[in-house]
Amino acid sequence: MTVISKNRPTREDYSFDLNKALTSIVSVQSRIPSDAFTASVLGTERAGNGVVIGNDGLVLTIGYLITEAETIWLTDHNGSAVQGHVLGYDQESGFALIQALGQLNVEAIQIGKSSSLRENDRLIIAGHGGIENSVDAEIISIREFAGYWEYLLESAIFTAPAHPNWGGAGVIAETGELVGIGSLFIQHETTGDMTADGNMIVPIDLLQPIFEDLLNIGRPNKKARPWLGLFGAEVEGSIVVAALTSDGPADRADIRVGDIITAVSSARVTTLANFFRNVWAQGEAGIEIPLEVDRDGEILDISISSVARSDMLKQPRLH
Repeated sequence: MTVISKNRPTREDYSFDLNKALTSIVSVQSRIPSDAFTASVLGTERAGNGVVIGNDGLVLTIGYLITEAETIWLTDHNGSAVQGHVLGYDQESGFALIQALGQLNVEAIQIGKSSSLRENDRLIIAGHGGIENSVDAEIISIREFAGYWEYLLESAIFTAPAHPNWGGAGVIAETGELVGIGSLFIQHETTGDMTADGNMIVPIDLLQPIFEDLLNIGRPNKKARPWLGLFGAEVEGSIVVAALTSDGPADRADIRVGDIITAVSSARVTTLANFFRNVWAQGEAGIEIPLEVDRDGEILDISISSVARSDMLKQPRLH
C-alpha cells in the first residue's frame, strides 16, 4: 500500500463526513489470463481502486483494471475481501462496473455532477486506505484529452498534485459527492519548461447515459466504433504511427511504424483528436477506413478493415 506523506486531506477542511466518504473506496485486484489480448500491455496482475456506488455492492472503477479478468477481489476499509464479477465495461469512457459477490461493509457514496466543476476547485483523490492514501488536489484544467490507444474525452478533468495509486481512485468534490474516477498519471506543462505531476480524471457525468445498459447488457446499447489497432503520436502537426497491435487491423493492412497519416477519406488530419473523429465518422465497426499515408515521401492509399475493440477481448467468466 502506498502511504502518502503530504497533501493529505484533513477532516476539518470539509463540511461533510470525510471518513465516512472515504470508506466507500475499495481495493480492486484482478488476475488476467496470460493469453489475454491485453496481457502483454497491461499485465496479468492488476491492482487499483474502486468506489461503491450501490448499497448492494455495486462498484465503479476504471476499465483497464478488470479488462479480460478471470478473477477479481475487492477489499473494503476493514480489510474484508470478497470476490467480484464484471457487470459491464464502456470502451468509450473507460468506466467499468463490478458486482461484489459477497458482503461489503460499505455505504455507497452519493454521485454528484462533474459539470458543476471549475478550474481551481478543490477535490479529494481517494485511494483505498482512508486519509493516509488520499490526496488533496486542485483542478488544473478541464479540456479535451486524446489517448494514443484510440481514446477521446471531450471534457477530461486534470488535477495536481498526483495521486501515486490513481487507477480507479474516487474523486470527491467539496460537497462530499463522487465526481470522477482516476484514470492516468500525467505531467502538466507549467511556466517555461517546467512540468507538474498530476492525474487525468474521467468525469462522472459520462456514467449516467450508459448506466442502465452496463447493468443490463454489459455495454452501451449502440454500435461499436471502428477500431484500427494503431497507436498514433502527434509530431509537429502530423500523426505518426508509433506502434501497432500485433495482427490488428492496421498491422494486417500493412501500416508500418513511422508512417505519417495525412488524411482519412480525403479529410486532412493533424491532431489525434481530429484523426479519431474522422475515423469514427466513417461508420460502425467493420467498415473500411481509407487512409492517406506518407511513407518516406511516397503517398500511399491504404484501406483498413476495422473491427470492434471488444471483439479482441476475452469475455468475463460467469460465476
